[in-house]
Amino acid sequence: MSQKEAQNMQLIQELEIEMMADMYNRLTAACHKKCVPPVYSDSEIAKGEAVCIDRCVAKFLDIHERIGKKLGQLSMQDEALLKK
Repeated sequence: MSQKEAQNMQLIQELEIEMMADMYNRLTAACHKKCVPPVYSDSEIAKGEAVCIDRCVAKFLDIHERIGKKLGQLSMQDEALLKK
């Protein structure tokens, strides 16, 4: 692997880490806002909060996956149009 390829691979890996951190932060903020009351009444997470968080995370990840697939399809269509 050439030095240029290694640099490109390093950049891609750094961008991937940055994107995953951003997704995690957005997921955490959205599900915390939705499922955890602003004033804590207990030091432990309640069963209802845990269920809400589980569902919120599952929905968030499902939507993220669907959007990623759709964007991939659109990107492939754009590439096909450019090749014509």
